[in-house]
Amino acid sequence: MIDFIHSDDLDIKNGDWHTGTADNQHAKYIVQAQKGEYKEHPELGVGIENILNTEQAIDFLIEAKKNLEYDGMKVKDIAFTETGKLSIDAQYNERL
Repeated sequence: MIDFIHSDDLDIKNGDWHTGTADNQHAKYIVQAQKGEYKEHPELGVGIENILNTEQAIDFLIEAKKNLEYDGMKVKDIAFTETGKLSIDAQYNERL
């Protein structure tokens, strides 16, 4: 999905807003968001901080996959790496 690219703020290149493929950016925000944070889609959001200090990683991964698919992404793989980082291999269906 083409969208504005930003890290802490919107990026500007050549005097204009920087746009590009933002699939990873969208996946990150969906995983971080709590349900209800998106006004138009209150059921969207996983809330990754809710699983901190719990043993429920599989439930989180299932919920994350469902949310990403609900937003229109094709999820090839989602898992925690050996170092504990979340790895998401997904992209929006429109680019397949």
